[in-house]
Amino acid sequence: MGEKDITEKHLEAFNDVFADIVNVLLFKGNQLMKEQDLEAAAKDTMFKADGKLHQQERDVSKFWKNGEVRISILGFENQTIQDMDMPLRVISYDGASYKQQLLDKKVKQRYPVATLVLYFGTKHKWTAPKHLLNCFTVPEELKPFVNDYKINVFNIAWLSDETIDMFQSDFKIVAKYFQTLRLKKDYEGSNEEIRHVDALLKMLSALTGDKAIEEIYNECNINKGGVTMGGFVETIMNKGRDEGRKEGLNEGVLAGKAEVINNLIESKAGSLEQIAAWVKLPVKEVKKLAAKKPAQA
Repeated sequence: MGEKDITEKHLEAFNDVFADIVNVLLFKGNQLMKEQDLEAAAKDTMFKADGKLHQQERDVSKFWKNGEVRISILGFENQTIQDMDMPLRVISYDGASYKQQLLDKKVKQRYPVATLVLYFGTKHKWTAPKHLLNCFTVPEELKPFVNDYKINVFNIAWLSDETIDMFQSDFKIVAKYFQTLRLKKDYEGSNEEIRHVDALLKMLSALTGDKAIEEIYNECNINKGGVTMGGFVETIMNKGRDEGRKEGLNEGVLAGKAEVINNLIESKAGSLEQIAAWVKLPVKEVKKLAAKKPAQA
């Protein structure tokens, strides 16, 4: 498994985050799932093809011990890119779980299986197939005899403010971050304390491909209690300003950068985020410099 896959799954593996996601997305904020009622489930399943055993694995999987009677298993699939074959993948995972129940003589009571697909794309909502029958062409005469299978997809970047406010775990920060990216706004963070600092920041870094988040986090050594996302954003800004001073960004250099920034904006060469990357400055600093019109000759 790739390093990015492991990082993405780390935060959701915490019981408080897992339960929070389920309670908000499935139960509309009702606290039906308790973190103490969750236990890690075996994610690996085996299937045979071409005479060989192959391994398949869910992103995150938990047993939900709801009272003493019903046990359910829910699995997460993290997606940053739409997968046209997702219904096929999900039905294979779920089918393997049911197969295990058939073969495991220790299972006294069988349980249903539910899989959630968390989509973190910010350009478009999920448009890939959500139904198994949409993955291939089925003759009209056969449709009544071919069972369909629907997957549960949640567009995280399109969640409403009302829904995001229901989250009580660090996933609230994740959801707000991706909503902000979709709206193309500057993320300012919040004053809510991060519970799983390392897992959260590494997940954001992996999902967005922005290594600066993790690099500055490691350099600043802030893996301590009392860390807020707003405070971390401020740390990033201060770090950027400090590096600017180290590079000798005097007024003359800043004036030159302001001219370059304005020229790039006027020529519509790219977004503010892209321009910020090109001139190696934070977006807020780019906005300030953009307001400084170059002096007329």
